[in-house]
Amino acid sequence: MADPVPYDARDGWIWLDGEFVPWREARLHVLSHGLHYASCVFEGERAYGGRIFKLREHSQRLIDSARMLDFEIPWSLEEIERASVATVEKNGLADCYVRPVAWRGSEQMGVSAQRTRIHLAIAAWEWGAYYEDLRLAWAIYRRPSPETAPVHAKAAGLYMICTLAKHAAEAKGYGDALMLDWRGYLAETTGANIFLVMNGQLHTPIPDCFLNGITRRTVIRLAERRGIPVVERHIMPEEIRDAQEIFVTGTAAEITPVLAIEDREFQAGPVTLQLLDDFRALTRGELEL
Repeated sequence: MADPVPYDARDGWIWLDGEFVPWREARLHVLSHGLHYASCVFEGERAYGGRIFKLREHSQRLIDSARMLDFEIPWSLEEIERASVATVEKNGLADCYVRPVAWRGSEQMGVSAQRTRIHLAIAAWEWGAYYEDLRLAWAIYRRPSPETAPVHAKAAGLYMICTLAKHAAEAKGYGDALMLDWRGYLAETTGANIFLVMNGQLHTPIPDCFLNGITRRTVIRLAERRGIPVVERHIMPEEIRDAQEIFVTGTAAEITPVLAIEDREFQAGPVTLQLLDDFRALTRGELEL
């Protein structure tokens, strides 16, 4: 379902290269290197009650992702954090989504981009649940080998196959696609990590060719706090039949139960619901890890 208001026609303020500009005026040139050659990294963050959850980890990952793409963001970790907080406050938001994005500019065209200026923008807006009644189809593409791409960067180019896979799943009536890695093991959805509840244990794929998500790591700690064993391992796709519950995690997805994978159905069981309650308490400052 399309958003009711296009993202380039909203009211508010976007932090762009060190200053706030009206939302509709936050533009980049059509010949920006980031648009043509995917020299672009980004973050997805959520604020709860005006406080950005795991801000330090997100901001550091943005910097690290840029370095993996061979560029340095010309703002420090602390400056990025302050700008992110200020963006939420400037827009008068409490519970919202925050999107920092950094990219190479238009000073040079071609594969090489050594002389381009690095830009940074931060936007924030209200954004509800990413998934509803999540049912997954098998993806038409696989996550690539670490030898073929900077797979541990949150880089725009790595999401091209995600868009195509999600579109294909939606065309068949599903909410998203479940991706395998290049070896045939379970990997992730197009935008979230996955967990399987199997006989009281949490099983989750080893993130050796996709992002070790910040929410993923948080959920592992919440599970350990509850005494729920967590097993990180390579998981074959046929093992889903042995799972009693399945859920996905991510900043946008938070913790979302999976109700079906193709024709196999699941329910939101006690482990998923307990971790969901704990995660909500943690994001609201009612629980500490």
